[in-house]
Amino acid sequence: MAATDEDGGQPTIDHPLLEPNFLERRLYQLKLAGTAANHHTLVCLPTGLGKTTVSLLVTARRLEEVGGTSLMLAPTKPLVQQHAEFYREALQIPDDEIVVFTGDVSPDDRAALWKEATVVMATPQVIENDLVGSRISLADVTHCTFDECHRATGDYAYNYIAERYHADADSPLVTGMSASPGGDEEAILEVCENLGLQEVEVMTEEDADVAEFTHDTDVEWERIDLPDEVLEIRDALNEVIKDRLEKLKELGVASSTQPDQSQKDLNRMRAELQKLINNDQSEGFEGMSVHAEVMKLRQAVTLVETQSVEALRRYFDRQRNQARSSGASKASQRMVSDPRVRESIRKAERFDQLHPKYRKTRMLLAETLGLEGGDRVIVFTESRDTAEALTDFLNESFDAKRFVGQGDREGSDGMTQTEQQEVLDAFRGGEFEVLVSTSVAEEGLDVPEVDLVLFYEPVPTAIRSIQRKGRTGRQSEGRVVVLLAEDTRDEAYFWISKRREKEMESELRELKGMADDLEEELDEAQQSLAAFESGAKVNGEGEKPQEESRSSSGNGGVADRPGLQEFAEESSDSSSGGDGSDSTDSVTEGSVETHEPHAEGDTVEVVADQREMDANIARELSRREEYEIRLETLEVGDYVLSDRVAVERKSVADFVDSLVGGDRSVFEQVGAMGRHYARPIVIVEGEGLYEQRDVHPNAVRGALSSLAVDFGASVLRTESEADTTELLAVIAGREQETSNREVSVHGEKQAKTMAEQQEYVVSSIAEIGPVTARALLEEFGTVEAVMIATEDELMEADGVGRVTAERIRDVIGSEYTG
Repeated sequence: MAATDEDGGQPTIDHPLLEPNFLERRLYQLKLAGTAANHHTLVCLPTGLGKTTVSLLVTARRLEEVGGTSLMLAPTKPLVQQHAEFYREALQIPDDEIVVFTGDVSPDDRAALWKEATVVMATPQVIENDLVGSRISLADVTHCTFDECHRATGDYAYNYIAERYHADADSPLVTGMSASPGGDEEAILEVCENLGLQEVEVMTEEDADVAEFTHDTDVEWERIDLPDEVLEIRDALNEVIKDRLEKLKELGVASSTQPDQSQKDLNRMRAELQKLINNDQSEGFEGMSVHAEVMKLRQAVTLVETQSVEALRRYFDRQRNQARSSGASKASQRMVSDPRVRESIRKAERFDQLHPKYRKTRMLLAETLGLEGGDRVIVFTESRDTAEALTDFLNESFDAKRFVGQGDREGSDGMTQTEQQEVLDAFRGGEFEVLVSTSVAEEGLDVPEVDLVLFYEPVPTAIRSIQRKGRTGRQSEGRVVVLLAEDTRDEAYFWISKRREKEMESELRELKGMADDLEEELDEAQQSLAAFESGAKVNGEGEKPQEESRSSSGNGGVADRPGLQEFAEESSDSSSGGDGSDSTDSVTEGSVETHEPHAEGDTVEVVADQREMDANIARELSRREEYEIRLETLEVGDYVLSDRVAVERKSVADFVDSLVGGDRSVFEQVGAMGRHYARPIVIVEGEGLYEQRDVHPNAVRGALSSLAVDFGASVLRTESEADTTELLAVIAGREQETSNREVSVHGEKQAKTMAEQQEYVVSSIAEIGPVTARALLEEFGTVEAVMIATEDELMEADGVGRVTAERIRDVIGSEYTG
C-alpha cells in the first residue's frame, strides 16, 4: 500500500511492520517482492538499486502473515552489519530482536540470542557451524535471504545452509539476491540449483521502472606504456618460466613453452602430473615441484606487469623469507636461487622511478577532485600490497585511506571489523576523498555515491566488474576508468571481462520470465524440493540415495559382505577386554563433560574440533539423522568419539610436515592425546605417503612405528576425506551403540613436560623444528650446551649440516637490535 510522505514528495510504502514514510515507493521493487513473497526466487537487480529493500519487503510480509524468524546471510562482516542497521531503521521491531551473528559473537551467546531473535543477520560460516554443531534449528525460519548469492557454488557455506533449510524448516521461503549471478546460463542455473530457487526475476537498467533511478556510466580505458626497466624485469622472469616449461615439456605434460599460457592449460598440466604420481612415477613429483615454481614466477610477472615494482619487491621479500624457513619447498628455494631471478630482484630494488600507473592515477584524481569539483573517488586494486603502497603515494596529494579485508598475512596487515566500519563511516561523512580498496568493497557495501571508480587493473570476471562499476552512476552520471598496461595480462583480462559481461547480460535476458521452464533446466535429481525436504542425496541416475544405502552405524552395506558381519554385531565384551570394562587409570582427570550412554535408537554423538570445519567430515555427518555433531575447541585431538577414543586426523602432506617442522610435532600431539584418552587414534588420510617432500620412506615408517609402539596409538590409513568420514562413523557407532560407552571431552591441556619444554626452546632457534631439536639435545644433553656449541660441534648432531649450524649460531650470537 502506498502513502505520500509528509513533505508532499515521492509516495512511500505503508506496511504494519515498516516505519512510516521510510521507504520510497518504487514499482520495480514491489514487483520483485511480490514474486519473491510467493516463490523461492532469484532476484537480479543492478548494484545500488535496492536489492536489500526487496528482501526487507518480503521479510515484513512473511513476519506479519506467517510469523517465525527471518534469516539474512551476507558474505562479509561489514555487509552483515550494514544490513542490520538498515533493518533496524526500517522495521517496527525492537532493535534487540534484530541480532547480528558473526564470529565475534561466542557460540553460547549465539544459541541464546537465536531463541529470542525475530531477525538474524549473519555470515554463512557462523550459521553453518551452528547448524553442524546443533546449536540452532531452522525449523521456525520463515524467510531466508542469501545476499550476493552468486557465491553459492562449490563448497561455499550457502549450499549446505540451503540444503538444511529446505529440509528442516516448517514453512521455508528462499530469496537469492545478486547484481551478477553468473557468467552464463549454466552458472546461473547452478546457483538456482544449490539454493533451491524456482523463479528468476530480472530487472535491468533498460526496464522502464528502473531507468528513472539510474544514470549513464561511461566506461573508458587508459592505456599505459611500461618503462623499459620494468619490461626487462618481466622478460627475465618469462625466460625462467620458459626454461621450467621446457622441463615440463620433456615430461610430456606441456605442449608449449610460451610463458603466457592460460590457467586452463596450467591446470591441465597439473592434472597430467597427478596421473604420473598416482602411477608411482617419480617424474610426477619432480614435475609438480617445477609446476609450483612456474605458478610462483607467473605471480611475479603479473605483479610487475599489472601492479607496480613495489608490489613485486614485497612479493620477492616474502619468497626469500619462505625459502630460508625450515621445511621450505624446493620450488621456493630453486626460484630465489636462480641467477636470472636474483638479477630481477636486484633490478626491482634499484628501480626508483614513479610507476606509470601511479602517475596516471594521480592525474585522474586531480581531474575529478580538482578541475571537475568531485567529492569522492574509489580506486580498486587486486593487490593488498598495492593498496597500501598506493595509499601512501596518493596521500602526498590527496586525503586517502585504504580499505582491505580482515586477517593478517606476512608483510601486510589486515583491518579489523571496527577499523573497516570507521573508515566507511568517515568516507560517507566526507572526511576524506579517496578510498583505495581491494575486493572487500566490491560486494554490496553501502559505499556512498562516488564520482569516479578507477580500476587499477582490469578483473577477468564479469561478476566482479559489474560489482565494481555499481559503485558509481546511482544518483548522477558517473565515470569508470580502467588502467591497461600495454601488451600485458591487463589487456587479456579486460577483454575477457567485457565478453563475459555481455554474455551475462544476454543470459539474464533469456532467463527473464523463464520461471515455468527453469525447473526443467535444473538437474531434477538434485534440485527437486522433495529431495531437499527428505534430506536425501541422489548420487546419480538410477542410484539410491546415500541415506538408504548406508546402514544405521555407517558401515556401508556390511551385511552383504561375508566375514565382516561379525564386526557390525560384535558384543561389548569383545570390544572392551572381555568384561565390558577398560582400565582408564592412565587417563588424566580434568574437567570432563559427560553425556549419558546411548540407548538403542539414540543418535550417535561426535565431538569435532571447530578448526576441522575446513574439511567436510563434520558437515557430512551432520546430514545423517542418526548422528549429532558438537563443535568445540578441543585441546587435544580433532574428534572425540567416546570417553576413551580421540582421533587426530592428518593428511599425508600434513603428517610429513609435522615430522620435519611446525610448532607441535605429531608426537607431541599424540602424546598429549594419549595422556587424556585410553584409545588414541591417528588417521593418516590420502595417498602418496612415502613420496612427500623427499622424506625417505623409512623415516615415515619409523614415525608410524613410534606412534604405535612408543605412544600406544592406533594408526589407521584412509584413502580420502569420504573414507575418513565413514571410518569415524563406524568407530563412533561401535563405541556408543555396541559398547554403550559415554561421550566425554577430557580436561584441559597439560603443561609441557620438561623434555617438551626443552625441545620447544631449541626448536624455535632459526625455526629448525622439533626433529632437529631432539637430535641436538640428544647430542649435547642440555639446552645450555646447545647454546654454547660451535658450528663444528653442532654439525656432529644427526641431521645438522653446515647451513643449519650457521643459522643457529647466527641467531644465538647476533646482537639484538630490537
